[in-house]
Amino acid sequence: MLDDRTTAATTWPGAYPQGYAVVDVETTGLARDDRIVSAAVYRLDARGDVEDHWYTLVNPERDPGPVWIHGLTSDVLEGAPLFGDIAAEFSERLDGRVLVAHNAIFDWSMIAREYARAERAAPTRQRLCTIALSKELRLPLPNHKLESLAAHFGVVQQRAHHALDDARVLAEAFRPSLHTAARDGVRLPLLECRPLTEWSDSPATPRIGYQASYGQGSYGQNGWRPSRKRPPCPYPNPGRYEVGEQLTQGMRVAFSGDTSIDRELLEDRAIEAGLHIATGVSRLTSLLVTNDPEASTSKTVKAKSYGTPVIDEAAFTQLLRDVAPARASE
Repeated sequence: MLDDRTTAATTWPGAYPQGYAVVDVETTGLARDDRIVSAAVYRLDARGDVEDHWYTLVNPERDPGPVWIHGLTSDVLEGAPLFGDIAAEFSERLDGRVLVAHNAIFDWSMIAREYARAERAAPTRQRLCTIALSKELRLPLPNHKLESLAAHFGVVQQRAHHALDDARVLAEAFRPSLHTAARDGVRLPLLECRPLTEWSDSPATPRIGYQASYGQGSYGQNGWRPSRKRPPCPYPNPGRYEVGEQLTQGMRVAFSGDTSIDRELLEDRAIEAGLHIATGVSRLTSLLVTNDPEASTSKTVKAKSYGTPVIDEAAFTQLLRDVAPARASE
């Protein structure tokens, strides 16, 4: 960790943000219709020093999901405020600041959807993912889990998957990361936060202990999903994925069948990591992701005929945590 002498000697880039909101949310799951059950924000100044912090439970108006992870039961959440009740205070914490989170696309997606349900818009316009920042800094981490980032900077985690403690740990690890970036002249990996302007809830009410989105993926009951226009991948295709190795930016990834994580969220996470989402399987496809590799779909049949590697969703999401940078052009 940087000491005070190094911090004092750092020349601060004028283009860096003037304030940050380090955020962590715990949720009922990972899908589009999942909800926030708790949220925490540490407000930091331009140099990463803590100004204040805030924490709240949120009544998700549904089954709380993986209680064994976040520890929040229906009884605990029953008397908690709805997201609409805390939206104004949450906005005050975010206003004019860069949202900082570990795997920020997930936290931002959940927050944006909650604001859209409440017919409001989050005031933050930029986000910074600490996974992306640690890669920019080339930190010698064994993986990109929060616990590894914390251990690297000597930050002690007390209650994993408790929003307030996770936000504290991230804030304490972000400060030396920020100073290292400033010292070395590293450009911060800032991305735009595009708020949702409208929301349509599913007409079906999830049953207690059951999450409809987990069985249906992003296709719904009729098996059809409208296509989304996405920007082209900026990286060249490095070729096939080698089992046991890292994914590399530019790899072409195709999906087949249902996914437990909402398909659009899973694709967004892959794109943010620098991967190319392929609509079909060809000889150029690097990898096919499917939870049913024995199904005789056109994609799995083609993957087998081309010798394209096939892995399941769980393995893919693990690989997404540590995607190798694009290889330099020869």
